Amino acid sequence: MQKTHRVFAMIADLHAITIPQEPEILYKNTLGVAKLLLACGLDPKKSVIFVQSQIPAHTELGWILNTLTPIGELERMTQFKEKKEKAGVLAGLLNYPTLMAADILLYNSDIVPVGEDQIQHIELTRTLARKFNARFGETFKEPKEYVLKETSRVMALDDPTKKMSKSSANPASYIALLDEPETIRKKIQIAVTDSGKEVAYDEITKPAISNLMRIYSAFSGIGLKEIEAKFSDKGYGEFKHDLADVMVGALTPIQKRYSALTEASVKTVLKKGQKAAAKIADRTLTEAKKKAGFLAT
Repeated sequence: MQKTHRVFAMIADLHAITIPQEPEILYKNTLGVAKLLLACGLDPKKSVIFVQSQIPAHTELGWILNTLTPIGELERMTQFKEKKEKAGVLAGLLNYPTLMAADILLYNSDIVPVGEDQIQHIELTRTLARKFNARFGETFKEPKEYVLKETSRVMALDDPTKKMSKSSANPASYIALLDEPETIRKKIQIAVTDSGKEVAYDEITKPAISNLMRIYSAFSGIGLKEIEAKFSDKGYGEFKHDLADVMVGALTPIQKRYSALTEASVKTVLKKGQKAAAKIADRTLTEAKKKAGFLAT
């Protein structure tokens, strides 16, 4: 996408603290995500890589959008409904979608790459853009979601009814980008499969193998039908062995690039990204505040 668009890749540390974080871990993970983005191929000469909390315009526009958002809209968001039964849910989780809308609208975004579970958030973003524009005058673009079909919803390796999440209590349920090759092979080997042994794509009757096939397709570039044909006379064992090879082959170069990056070089990239992002975000926020009636500084 960075070959055809100007990409803004934001490290969402403000969203991270909707769940309590240890300061040292938050700091480490923020730099770690930046390193991963670079290792995965984002080019700071073509894309703007920045940390959310370093651009104050995000929280300021997020607050303005809060005042346009009925609380019922936020309470209906799927992710809030899933988590609100847990003890200790904080207000930040409820307001997460308005901050996400600010993240998007500040950069006049045309498209937003998301998973299937985030489409609802993009719909709210469009709604808030329309509300602001209708009340104060044309200001924000209405963005569209960009969803990759095969990986719109990657499910857990131990339970194909739940989405894959690095916050899972079971490390065997997900593949981390920095997992050692043998760890990846072991996790794939013990991943849940369906009854029978046919490698065939069917989300209803074979949800586990279908999930693994989607992962295989994403890492190999081979279509689902081609995968079925490739393993038509083979069982789950051989398929899993090949899947592990494909994943290790794709992730090993990323891990090498990750290890070669220094903290100083990453901070230099983020500083450059902060300046580029702030220039656009501040301009958008200034226009929005002026139209909403705030005094100029």
